[in-house]
Amino acid sequence: METNVLIIASLLIFIVLLFEFVNGFNDFANMAVTPVITGAMEPKEAILIISAFEFIGAWFLGTTVAHTLGRGIVDPQNISIAVIFAALFGTIVWDFSSWCFGMPFSGSHALIGGLLGAIVVSAGPDRIYWTKVGEILILLILTPIIGLIIGRYLTKRILLLSSDLKPNKARTVFRRLQMVTSVTLAMSYGSNDAQKGMSIISLSLIILYRISPQMMENIYHPMPNNAFYVPRWVIVACSLALALGSSIGGWRIMKTLGTKLFKIRPIHGFSAQVCSSAIISISSVLGFPVSTTQIISSSLLGAGSAQNIGRVRWEVGKHILLTWIITIPGSAILSGLFFFIIKTWI
Repeated sequence: METNVLIIASLLIFIVLLFEFVNGFNDFANMAVTPVITGAMEPKEAILIISAFEFIGAWFLGTTVAHTLGRGIVDPQNISIAVIFAALFGTIVWDFSSWCFGMPFSGSHALIGGLLGAIVVSAGPDRIYWTKVGEILILLILTPIIGLIIGRYLTKRILLLSSDLKPNKARTVFRRLQMVTSVTLAMSYGSNDAQKGMSIISLSLIILYRISPQMMENIYHPMPNNAFYVPRWVIVACSLALALGSSIGGWRIMKTLGTKLFKIRPIHGFSAQVCSSAIISISSVLGFPVSTTQIISSSLLGAGSAQNIGRVRWEVGKHILLTWIITIPGSAILSGLFFFIIKTWI
């Protein structure tokens, strides 16, 4: 039994770190698209800076989001380790399929959908804290709308304030400012997205400790009354996996965001990054998992529409919106199917 628990724990940790790697791989494009397309950074420079500050944000800016996902959706005592595996497999398969089509996807939507699908199939819908789930879903819906509105308003104000600058001077100023906003965006992203993997590993450790306390004592020391917490080694591992994924980058999706929405100028990139950083940071402080893909994409659309609404290719935005809408039910169905397969083995 103890050997099996160790194998299961090792496999699960590997899969979660793979999930974080894939998230970093995909979302790097969302963060690097504006500074690279506008010439504020060279691609290699963007990889180094963004990856480094993602790691810093993930490691040092708290674990509030991890607590929301780890204990806010369901009581760890009411689910099995098969649920975690099913949710992870459903999430990763959905995310990878979306990436193959070159469309931005929401890792947050997919993970939440995967957890909900696996829990409903295994333990029933009454085990889920639907009030908290409702709050999370409302934030997932509102944040891109807020990004669109604020991105548009902020860009209009910046255009007005910088109207006296010559075009070449304006480009130089906003390219330099993008160096700063790229850092803040990377840190805010790390503070939110890395915590999703942290929550899954920590939740799994609680379940596995319940099965085999003696074996799990070597890698996990429970809090009194099995209170949820995130071990330091879990924070470091997830932070590194996310940063490593970003260091490889997702250039396929960058092409969609950088060339198909509208022609991004430095002023658009600056205002969109300011808007995105603020929304993601506030969400992290409040403990809500959000979709950085949604927020950054909608902020870019808002920034582009501020100058000339007709130049924004809204058709691409509609395709992205469709991807967001189907992600939760799609990943939930996949995870439910995976649970029926996995429960015979675990």
